[in-house]
Amino acid sequence: MSEGNDRARFLREGLFAKYVVALVGLVVFVLAVNGAMEIWITYRGIKSSLHDGMSDKAEATAKRIAQSISELERQISWVTRASSNTLDLRRADYTQLLRQVPQVSQLSLLGSNGREQLRLTRQTVTLGSNADFSRDVRFTETVSRGTSFAPAYLRDQQPFMSISLSHADGSITVAEIDLDFLSEFLIDAQVGKVAYAYVTDAKGEVLARSSNGPEVGKILSALPQVAAVSKPGGVAPASGLDANGDAVLTTSSLVPKLGWRVFFEQPTAQALTPIRDQLVRIALLIALGLVVAIIAGTIMARRLLVPITALQAGARRLGAGDFGHRIDVKTSDELEELANQFNGMAGQLAETYSNLEAKVNERTRDLAQSINELKVLEEVGRAVASSLDLNAVLPTVAARALEITHADAVLIYGYDAGNHQFSLTEAIGIDKAAEGRHRAIDADHSPLGEAATSGEPIAIPRLGATPEHPLRDVAMEAGFHSVLVVPLVDQTGILGSLVVLRRNEGEFSANLIGLMKTFAHQAVLAMRNARLFTEVDHKSRELLAANDIVREQASKLQEQTDQLRDWNRSLEERVETQLGEIERIRRLERFLAPQVAQLIASSDGHEGLLDSHRREVTVVFCDLRGFTAFTETTEPEEAMNVLREYHAALGELIFKYEGTLDRYAGDGVMILFNAPIQFEDHTARAVRMAVEMRDTIGSLTEKWRNRGHNLGFGIGIALGYATLGQIGFEQRLEYAAIGSVTNLASRLCDEAKANQIVVSRRVYGMVEPWVEGRPIDDLNLKGFNHPILAAEITAWRESVDNVVDAAAAAARMKKKS
Repeated sequence: MSEGNDRARFLREGLFAKYVVALVGLVVFVLAVNGAMEIWITYRGIKSSLHDGMSDKAEATAKRIAQSISELERQISWVTRASSNTLDLRRADYTQLLRQVPQVSQLSLLGSNGREQLRLTRQTVTLGSNADFSRDVRFTETVSRGTSFAPAYLRDQQPFMSISLSHADGSITVAEIDLDFLSEFLIDAQVGKVAYAYVTDAKGEVLARSSNGPEVGKILSALPQVAAVSKPGGVAPASGLDANGDAVLTTSSLVPKLGWRVFFEQPTAQALTPIRDQLVRIALLIALGLVVAIIAGTIMARRLLVPITALQAGARRLGAGDFGHRIDVKTSDELEELANQFNGMAGQLAETYSNLEAKVNERTRDLAQSINELKVLEEVGRAVASSLDLNAVLPTVAARALEITHADAVLIYGYDAGNHQFSLTEAIGIDKAAEGRHRAIDADHSPLGEAATSGEPIAIPRLGATPEHPLRDVAMEAGFHSVLVVPLVDQTGILGSLVVLRRNEGEFSANLIGLMKTFAHQAVLAMRNARLFTEVDHKSRELLAANDIVREQASKLQEQTDQLRDWNRSLEERVETQLGEIERIRRLERFLAPQVAQLIASSDGHEGLLDSHRREVTVVFCDLRGFTAFTETTEPEEAMNVLREYHAALGELIFKYEGTLDRYAGDGVMILFNAPIQFEDHTARAVRMAVEMRDTIGSLTEKWRNRGHNLGFGIGIALGYATLGQIGFEQRLEYAAIGSVTNLASRLCDEAKANQIVVSRRVYGMVEPWVEGRPIDDLNLKGFNHPILAAEITAWRESVDNVVDAAAAAARMKKKS
């Protein structure tokens, strides 16, 4: 009963089901992929074929419409001949044109002034209506171009358009065209049984349609295909939507001169009918392949069932311990090979089982020995950690190491980092007091140094086979022939080395080496604790001695504290006085240039500043172009914001180049150089500052222009002598310069255009090696009786900046000295 249940579960959930599912899935996958590729290729072919066919029809229809409009234009141009120069002749021509061209529904004659003189339809004649068409697009476009095509419009749900042509005498004929003839180009015989076509104007309004197309007059600008071609440079899509929102295949062609579009479309559902038929065929093919795959998979899986069931039963018996059972499978394939491998494994398991008991006993003895070693190691750790005296710790470490290793002698070396040596500090099994080279061993080229460097023990099973070194010679003289060197190190450095000596030659076991590494870690901890205890005890004695010294120093510090308190009181008074002086200078700097405020505040420069004196100065004058008109048309708050940005940008550059700000006058600013502080390069400073001002304010004007303010920036610079000193009254005095040089700088600024720097010819001569500029025509300035020689500064040469900076630095050093 159990075997029957296992067989049923195997058929339902095991390899049988997986084999059938895999085969069926593979067949379905191949058929599905093949069907999908065929459907995709068919879809692309149908779509491409339909699109190409409709494109050809759309282009042909667009050409026919364009030819018809051109033919109408030619026929209408007949009535504009020069021989018809009277109103009666015009009327006769119009009557004949209406009779010959049925598409023309109305003709109007406009005079050269745009007034209507004659209007003729097939039913009525209107003379001298004098209607004004002077501003009508049909009149204005025709006057400028000679011929115009007015946009189409609807009248009683009927599309019309106007064609206007000019006469030689300046009059214009306007012909109203009934566009009903466009439907003749969109009959079902030309469009097709399932497709439809329509014509739209530039706004997307339908002008003509086939029998099943959208209604005339309906605006389709919201459809994606119409919206795409309405944009400048738009590309017609291959698919879109109809007026009901259903998907369609679409194509369009442009009618030249008119801006109309001819659309040919076919519903996607009808176009893809062959694909649906192909999907049905593929589904039937997949169903047939599914049935065949299930039958084939079932047959093949059942052939695998018998040998696999035998393998499963044999594996179960082997798992139960029946190693004498053999699996009999004769399939001449991998399953038979697998059964043979199971039979071979059963023989090996039987042999292994017979030897397992002996190996278990051997492992048990090894485990008991390891437990004994761990107990000894625990006792050693407890004994080592029980003392903090280094002299007591080292003999304990040596004795326990001798006990663990069952060796003949143990040596403990301490490490002297200063001399780079190992010194013998403790020994058991060998005379510690005996003189010899083993008492101090250099770390270089010795097993002790190598073990300390690598941090791993070094085992030497035969000393006689190693190179000579002090430890080798002493050990062999004492009768020892094998050595184990265990380093005593931790994360802080090297403490020493533990040397185990045996009289017999032979390898040290891996278990012993690992045990000694663990023992060494505990020994290092004990040695480190003992050393720390010794150091702490020594530091405690030093702290007691230092405590007495600190008490003596505390009394001295108290005396010094009292003295410092008196000094601090006097310093606070001095600082308060100096802070008052600084605050006074800051208040002066709000109204005066910083240089003038500093001189007024200093007792040395005050008297000299009050006296009038004459000196050569460079004067810079700048203002905004168009500021007066700007303030008349702008709110005061906006004008104040512009002035704040303007003054902030100028002020930073004035202080940078150490100029003296003479005064603000709205948007006008005057700056002095060489007064009151003198500079040898004052003219170069002024010009270099002006160039940087122009660049800085230039970016500001772009910002203002984005806010709708059209402002420019001009600068004038002059060099000459001026009288300097104080002006004003007792409550308010200012430092000022008086002389023609200030007027000249102001007049040069007036002559400067937006973003232009105009300087006197003397200034240009002073800075010519450092700038790029050009002389300009002589200027006749207000207040000056003779023409002024002037020049324009365009740029400051970057290559000479270092020279100018060096000169400025030299001038500052000279001033300080």
